Amino acid sequence: MLDKSYYDKTDEIIEHYGRKAGSLIPIMQDIQAEYRYLPGELLTYVAKEIGITETKAYSVATFYENFSFEAKGKYVIKVCDGTACHVRKSTPVLEALWKELGLSKKKHTTDDMMFTVETVSCLGACGLAPTMMVNEEVHPSMTPEKALAVIEELRGKG
Repeated sequence: MLDKSYYDKTDEIIEHYGRKAGSLIPIMQDIQAEYRYLPGELLTYVAKEIGITETKAYSVATFYENFSFEAKGKYVIKVCDGTACHVRKSTPVLEALWKELGLSKKKHTTDDMMFTVETVSCLGACGLAPTMMVNEEVHPSMTPEKALAVIEELRGKG
């Protein structure tokens, strides 16, 4: 159960875009930007508030890969596993991150909510392979050692 502040913030976002079906995607984007994920309770609430079915809201949210129903860490690390990155050894980078952070294919986010590690099919930076992205910052030519150095730097920032 989310506390009232989540609903108050969601009301502000809804008011900004208007109570209409066409506002669904920007509302969801703002909620996710605020909380780093899209809480299912809020999606249900938004559907009711803008006059669409819960089914419609969930079908839109699940269609777009950007939306996540799982809480994510402060730092979302995306390791590219597209062809160029894979051939240039992105898998050892991913494995080093998993080992350092105690994560796996099944567990993506650290218990302290600091880091989330995901794989993506392409970051669009094939010439810089293997690449890793932390939030919106691209890190080119990654190695396991460079990835662990990034983790240490982020830990220092808190």
